[in-house]
Amino acid sequence: MHKYSRLAAMGLALALSFSSPLFAEEKAKPFSDAKEINLLNLLPPPPANDSVQTKAEIGQVLTIQVTRTPDMEARAVADQEENVWRFSDVIDNPKFSKDNLPKFSAFFDRVVETEGAVVDPAKDVWKRPRPHLLYPELVKPVVKLTKSGSYPSGHTTVGTLMGVVLSNMLPEKRDVIMHRAWEFGWNRVIGGIHYPSDIEAGRIAGITIASTIMTHDDYKTEFEAAKAELRAALGL
Repeated sequence: MHKYSRLAAMGLALALSFSSPLFAEEKAKPFSDAKEINLLNLLPPPPANDSVQTKAEIGQVLTIQVTRTPDMEARAVADQEENVWRFSDVIDNPKFSKDNLPKFSAFFDRVVETEGAVVDPAKDVWKRPRPHLLYPELVKPVVKLTKSGSYPSGHTTVGTLMGVVLSNMLPEKRDVIMHRAWEFGWNRVIGGIHYPSDIEAGRIAGITIASTIMTHDDYKTEFEAAKAELRAALGL
């Protein structure tokens, strides 16, 4: 009986060890951070809550709220995912998948992490309340609610950043990729979770981050490997 108890205890300990943070997937390392790219020095402060601009932007949000279609809402909900695979519809190739592109996937994991490392500190300083927090009785988002700062839009930043990087790998698809990146950001307004000025600031931030990390040696090395893998997989 004691033998079986010891075996059970060993099995439990082994199971717990594999569920511990020690075995958790390692987080991708960003290519840059807010020390190098300080958005507080790049972007103007967001409009004040009681400003004419914010009130006008709330009007835009409310107009969209009553005119958006179910398809528009579904698109906004789907674009909550912050990853490069949201560009699958414009790449339009079954080989464009995580399983087929391990180097590309790992590279873009770092690209996505860079957005948070740069944008989150600025959000925490400005603390612009999102539309549904400023006017909770009026604004009804269709996407996941959050209380984090609204300005600049992190989704827009990362969408723009991914679009710039991806279009540099596939210049023959630049127009459709950047159109998709713009839509990715605007879907945050359609979803009711951001102001238009958040989107504008996010696009500026995304382009700035892209132009900065392009100068880094580790970025250049990983970019070329990811680009070669992608183009080979797509037959380009």
